[in-house]
Amino acid sequence: MKKHISILIPRGHTSLVNIVGTHQIFNQVNGFLSQVGKKPIFEVELVGVSSPTEQSNGLFSVKPEKMIADIITTDLIIIPAIHDEPKLTLEQNKEFVPWLKKHYRNGTEIASLCVAAFFLAETGLLDGKQCSTHWIHADHFKSRYPKVNLVADKIITEDSSIYTSGGAYSYLNLLLYLIEKYAGRDMAILTSKTFMIDIDKSEQSAFRIFEGQKSHDDPTIKRVQEYIEAHFQEKLGIDNLSNRFAMSRRSLERRFKKATHNTISQYTQRVKVEAAKRSLESSHENIVAVMYKVGYSDEKTFRNTFKKITGISPGQYRNKYNRVRTAV
Repeated sequence: MKKHISILIPRGHTSLVNIVGTHQIFNQVNGFLSQVGKKPIFEVELVGVSSPTEQSNGLFSVKPEKMIADIITTDLIIIPAIHDEPKLTLEQNKEFVPWLKKHYRNGTEIASLCVAAFFLAETGLLDGKQCSTHWIHADHFKSRYPKVNLVADKIITEDSSIYTSGGAYSYLNLLLYLIEKYAGRDMAILTSKTFMIDIDKSEQSAFRIFEGQKSHDDPTIKRVQEYIEAHFQEKLGIDNLSNRFAMSRRSLERRFKKATHNTISQYTQRVKVEAAKRSLESSHENIVAVMYKVGYSDEKTFRNTFKKITGISPGQYRNKYNRVRTAV
């Protein structure tokens, strides 16, 4: 029996790449199956609330094949990235909300691509569940949706029949994951090879650029952050910081965690690793020299911390991103 896939066509500034790429890849799987004498497994339709659906940039419009009222049952709903502000996105697409909730209650699975997680979170369907989104928007997402368990480093999450993907083109990895689930590992591998998608990519940690979480309203904590960023090579004990900023240790730790979603130790580690990443990308220094430069004295600790934050070792990071391809 075919799996019915509904690709939503929302109003607003929507990712046409997500829409076209998803439609093409699922239909290509049908093509692969037909080539070996098997029946197509997917029925893919574009589903909207108006036809055509204009995009907010004014350059494009999309013509859904069906309206939401026409869809009695569907197995999987895919929500492409919507780049408008969440409140505007919800207002422009409010007709989708009860429809999504009804189908989810009836057993339909839902997949959000990249920043579509914001729209899905606005519906309340992500409350208490894991999800991912583009790493650039992780702090904004956490502060706006505290009931959602954001797993910012993951490219793919699955929780209670809801799937999410990380940023930008990582939606392709989620499509492979769904193809493997519905059509098998062999078909996912064939799709991976045909479209040249890395099938085993699972984290977006290595792509993250840490810029400090300063979108909060605690000016003292912002000064603490700035001090850490300016003196990360030094030993920055919590007692030292609390004395410098005339706060109790307990108050500093509590306010810092509330504002940045990191402990002071975690924040300092991320600042150090970001500095190490810049050196590995642009310098000829060896890894030990980079380690000392960013304030680590133990190589094992440095390597473990670097891999924990980026998902890969310092050597692997250098090989991937160094602009002059220097040897380790």
